[in-house]
Amino acid sequence: MRALILNATYEPLSIVSARRAIVLVLRQKAVVLEESGTVWRSERSSFQLPSVIRLKNYVKVPYARRVALNRRAVFARDDHSCQYCGTGAENIDHVLPRSRGGPHAWENVVAACRRCNLRKGDRTPVEAGMPLRSEPTAPRRHGWVLVNLGAPPHPSWHPYLAGAF
Repeated sequence: MRALILNATYEPLSIVSARRAIVLVLRQKAVVLEESGTVWRSERSSFQLPSVIRLKNYVKVPYARRVALNRRAVFARDDHSCQYCGTGAENIDHVLPRSRGGPHAWENVVAACRRCNLRKGDRTPVEAGMPLRSEPTAPRRHGWVLVNLGAPPHPSWHPYLAGAF
């Protein structure tokens, strides 16, 4: 079980183990905003596992986090579905092929199934007659959370991660 840590300003900071989240709450460094519904028990007490916690004091983050352009990040952005036909994606495809000067950038890379990737080949979607289902864009401000998670986030996290992708 994992928990989302928010800064005092409700900005996502990190994803930690449930154990670490409980320690932060017990040391009164954080407050619980959402509970997971699971209970951990000890000899003398029991604890609701937190799903989302907020730090009491603001933590300055010295840099802006960016999402690296890789397969896992592209699949997370495109919901693991082919951007040409909608089936399960297995490959990434450059909309404007690299052999024709297309950059390896967020705005030029989409998830694609093997069949569509081979069918499109070294052509643009217009030339191949294969329109894109959605326009490729770079992840928004908190997209790193979804990529680092590797799985769909807990439903209680959605209000805090609105517009991550």
